[in-house]
Amino acid sequence: MFDLILTCILGILCGTITGIIPGIHVNTVGAFTFAASSILFKFFSPESLAVFLLSMSITHALLEFIPSMLVGVPDEATALSVLPGHRMILEGQGKRAIRLIAIGGLGGILFTILSIPLFLVFLPPAHEFLKPYIGLLLLIMSIYLIISLNRNLEAIAWSSIIFILSGIMGWIILNTPLSPNISLLSTFSGLFGVSTLLYSLGEGSILPRQLTVNEIRIDTRLLRGIFGGGIAGALLGFLPGFGPAQGSILAQEISGGDDGHVENLLTSLSALNTSDALFSLMTIYLIGNARSGIAVYISKIMENFGLNHLIFFSFVSIISAAASFILCIKIGDFLIDHIQYMDYNRLSRLLVYFISLLVIIFSILENAPLHFILLAYITSIALGLIPHYVGISKSHLMGVLIIPALAIYL
Repeated sequence: MFDLILTCILGILCGTITGIIPGIHVNTVGAFTFAASSILFKFFSPESLAVFLLSMSITHALLEFIPSMLVGVPDEATALSVLPGHRMILEGQGKRAIRLIAIGGLGGILFTILSIPLFLVFLPPAHEFLKPYIGLLLLIMSIYLIISLNRNLEAIAWSSIIFILSGIMGWIILNTPLSPNISLLSTFSGLFGVSTLLYSLGEGSILPRQLTVNEIRIDTRLLRGIFGGGIAGALLGFLPGFGPAQGSILAQEISGGDDGHVENLLTSLSALNTSDALFSLMTIYLIGNARSGIAVYISKIMENFGLNHLIFFSFVSIISAAASFILCIKIGDFLIDHIQYMDYNRLSRLLVYFISLLVIIFSILENAPLHFILLAYITSIALGLIPHYVGISKSHLMGVLIIPALAIYL
């Protein structure tokens, strides 16, 4: 019993580190853990290693929103959180944004666990029925979102252009032999992080004093955000071809969290991220297929994954999410308290340099061609600036992942 508690604590600590440090992915630590499992089995049981991986995954899923929102280094799961989070910071609502993320993450786990009985009954047959129509579903969803998120033909035209251009870029960069870590880091940092910072610099934005938030009222809008994120997380878990890009936009639509309802969007994206972390593990039992890197490692460590394991890991998820809830608020408040006293324009420039340096460093570490990565990075920044100036949602930049998926499944 002691080793289970110890590995849960260690997983939370490792998830905190991977979550708040940009560029470090939880799957990297998972790969090292799995590679060393034969040695670790001398000290820990398979269940203990699985607890470590799961608690790390959930903690990372919640805390990775902090660097995405404050530093502007997103990945595919947190990309859409950059703009609303950035906006709330510029309005002095940074601490409220942190609490919305924390509430959404914890709520996503609770929603997923409470929905297990329904998932057990309906998801296996639904998976078999929908599997042949994945490409068609992606296409219908893409067209619907382009139309629903815009109010006139000009905006629809611009959204379609941005969607297609980002999709072409995604198809090119994802069909290279480059590591997904460096290709996604350069692309998403340019599309959502650096472009937003550069636009703020051009507008002469000033960082106001951040308001103190003592409590947040849980109303129907926040509950709708949690519900939207939970449903999208479930779809990610059992539909092949649906990744964080598709799930983020779907969660946004279900929760009503477009650019006019940033609180809904932040809550739903956080709920999506944590529920997907747990649901990816649940699919091992539901459909016999692990849907994430961490879930794959756990499925290989745990030879016979049964209902008892599913119930046990649900309790581990609640503990990890509760600890992450507290850590998210404490770490987020600490960083915001220190950021608000800095010159915002100088800070933005430093962050642009920092993100660019990260891209260069990881390119060198991955032995990637630097000239190609920098070209992709600069192109991503240029594409990411267009929605700001034509007045459309940056959600359509998710074509960078949706169009490659469409090309495969159609």
